[in-house]
Amino acid sequence: MKQNIIATFSIVAHDPETGEWGVAVQSKFLGVGSVVPWAKAGVGAIATQAFANPAYGPEGLQLLEGGLSAEEVVKRLTEQDSQKEDRQVGVVDAKGRAASFTGEQCYDWAGGKVGKHYAAQGNILVNEATVTEMGETFKQTEGPLADRLMAGIKAAQRAGGDSRGKQSAALLVVKEKAGYGELSDVAVDLRVDDHPDPIEELDRIYQLHQLYFGETKPEEVIPVDGKIQQEVLSHLNRLSYLTSEQVTEEEFYNAFTTYLHTENFEGREQERGKLDLKVLEYMRNQE
Repeated sequence: MKQNIIATFSIVAHDPETGEWGVAVQSKFLGVGSVVPWAKAGVGAIATQAFANPAYGPEGLQLLEGGLSAEEVVKRLTEQDSQKEDRQVGVVDAKGRAASFTGEQCYDWAGGKVGKHYAAQGNILVNEATVTEMGETFKQTEGPLADRLMAGIKAAQRAGGDSRGKQSAALLVVKEKAGYGELSDVAVDLRVDDHPDPIEELDRIYQLHQLYFGETKPEEVIPVDGKIQQEVLSHLNRLSYLTSEQVTEEEFYNAFTTYLHTENFEGREQERGKLDLKVLEYMRNQE
């Protein structure tokens, strides 16, 4: 068997309603997130794997940005590659058109499925159902693109997965100004480099990502008064942000602000007198 083959399954996709592009991937390979997933807001997404050519990522995005379709990009990337029969690549373009390529020398089971706004592919898999279920679950799942991509790779693992086992996983989603402070286009960029259950671990840190950086829902903003204020006060004392239950309103809110900033909840900070229920739920479970 060739060395450094990225035996993996991945899905690249676009959500036209949210304006997101992304990739989710799992592999029996150390640090798969450093090689396979590539994406650029407004342009498209790419997964390069098997006997992977990392250049397919930046070069493919450049071709997409130049106006080529996903199918044209796959053709351009592979036609002059002397080792294309060992490669596998999935592409989705700015319009959501998708294409997948599997070279004839990729190890079984290897192949891809293309559907509306997605391309799913894998190599050295237990079975074809791994890829089929990945795509079908993605199509049937609702919510943000990251949720749908995660659902896809979870279904792929349940259906069979990588025949060599599990080691790493990654999730990359881009959208214009969706990054921290609206200063980048990277909405989600999470990696599990080495873990016995990489997809489960990726999902765990993704849920943390959503807790810290997800948008506050209007229905989850509540006033800080009565029993809620007493509960928050109790938690602030328990967690050593205060040392007494008898404090002024100013001391209470100063301590609460310190707590929010210490725990990286700036994104869920509300105007004085209100709080995000997600923060209170976190406080309740904090030791």
